[in-house]
Amino acid sequence: QVHLVESGGGLVQAGGSLRLSCVVPGRTGTRYTMGWFRQAPGKEREFVSAITGAGTVTSYAESVKGRSTISRDYAKNTVYLQMNRLKPEDTAVYYCAAGSTGGITAASGYPYWGQGTQVTVSS
Repeated sequence: QVHLVESGGGLVQAGGSLRLSCVVPGRTGTRYTMGWFRQAPGKEREFVSAITGAGTVTSYAESVKGRSTISRDYAKNTVYLQMNRLKPEDTAVYYCAAGSTGGITAASGYPYWGQGTQVTVSS
């Protein structure tokens, strides 16, 4: 079992920025493809961004492309999601996921999940 720990959520005004963090414990975590997903009230969980184990491939949902950057710090076993120019429609619980064995944009392919961190963007 892999226990992921997210942090960095909060309340921010539209146009502001947040950086979400996800700590992946253990040396094996550095090999995992990591993803960020979000779920707004009454909606299904949706893909936000992902980065491969080597950090050479990244992917973004169209809704956040150009406003967000995913990165990873191997020394800290941490994956970051920097979100800029936030909009009220970005409001959701954001989840970190690890270990994709298939398409990196599919939630079903990730066996390990964090508990989620709330992001609220006020207008």
